[in-house]
Amino acid sequence: MADRYPGYDVLNKRNSASWNDQTRAVIDKRMALDPDRHQFFTDEEWPTLRAICERIVPQPPDRVRPAPVAALVDEKLHSNSGDGYRDARLPPMRETWRRALAAIDAEAQSRYGRAFHQISALLQDDLLKAIQEGKVGGKAWGNLSAKLFFQKRLLHDIVSSYYAHPAAWSEIGFGGPASPRGYVRMNFDRRDPWEASEAQPGHEEEARRENARVR
Repeated sequence: MADRYPGYDVLNKRNSASWNDQTRAVIDKRMALDPDRHQFFTDEEWPTLRAICERIVPQPPDRVRPAPVAALVDEKLHSNSGDGYRDARLPPMRETWRRALAAIDAEAQSRYGRAFHQISALLQDDLLKAIQEGKVGGKAWGNLSAKLFFQKRLLHDIVSSYYAHPAAWSEIGFGGPASPRGYVRMNFDRRDPWEASEAQPGHEEEARRENARVR
């Protein structure tokens, strides 16, 4: 994937007027998460979750500070931090994840004779697509809708965790919470000096120089 915001690192804003103490504390906690540590998921569930996260939001292999997506999901479930709502057709968040991960591994075993994290990326994608379309069965799923799980829990929790991390913010040119500085130039094609500059074809170095100064 082309670097749309070359030279931009949202963490350069940490000690600038863009972020306040509360923002710094929240981001520091996210940055300190150990990507290999899990407190809610079991040792059997953990590699399956990690493999799913890697297929849903694959990150560049050379990224210096990749977002610990699985750890962020684990932290959410460990603290039982709900969204303030849930689809009544699904069980509570923790129960849904436990049942679904067991069903995903059972589905992988039934189809390919191995656990989900042990099959190839191509087969993982095929199985995730089948789950997305509700084309899975077996008693492991029971009355849990695979399609609803994919739509309402898997995508929601994984993608929102990814885009809550500075690695994703730098990727999309986001400056983080608009506190205390805020954003002033809100019209189309207008940009505040403390926002990242998107690279235009043939002008990548210009954007890189400009983004290196963003604070």
